[in-house]
Amino acid sequence: MEIRKLAPHEEAPMPLLLLADPSPKLVEDYLKRGQCYVAVQDAAVVGVYVLIPTRPDTIELVNIAVDEAHQGKGIGKQLVLHAIEVAKASGYKTIEVGTGNSSLNQLALYQKCGFRMTWIDRDFFLRHYEEAIIENGIPLTDMVRFSQDI
Repeated sequence: MEIRKLAPHEEAPMPLLLLADPSPKLVEDYLKRGQCYVAVQDAAVVGVYVLIPTRPDTIELVNIAVDEAHQGKGIGKQLVLHAIEVAKASGYKTIEVGTGNSSLNQLALYQKCGFRMTWIDRDFFLRHYEEAIIENGIPLTDMVRFSQDI
């Protein structure tokens, strides 16, 4: 598997990005401001992530997704670790990421990759998404924020 920056002439893999964030408007907004990376296996895009600079010396991993047929194979972890290395090589000192309170696999993944919880943005998903989202049988309401010094 190869992880590479999306070429300027390539379209971002919207179906994959929308797995992690169901708002096309938000996804399109941060694609304009960030860098998109794709994981390619056997000529097919199987994973994606987007990094955007947020503050001096800080970058945020705003979207990370793995094609449903390829989940559970460690690709998500490879993408997170790749994002950390890209951020570090680009001179950033901190990388941040946020996920939903009901995103149990992601909560575990980020901590396994060295992130620490920093704060909770209460009612984030209620403010930013019109339709209710249920994940793992839990209402998605709060954004759990993580960071890592790199």
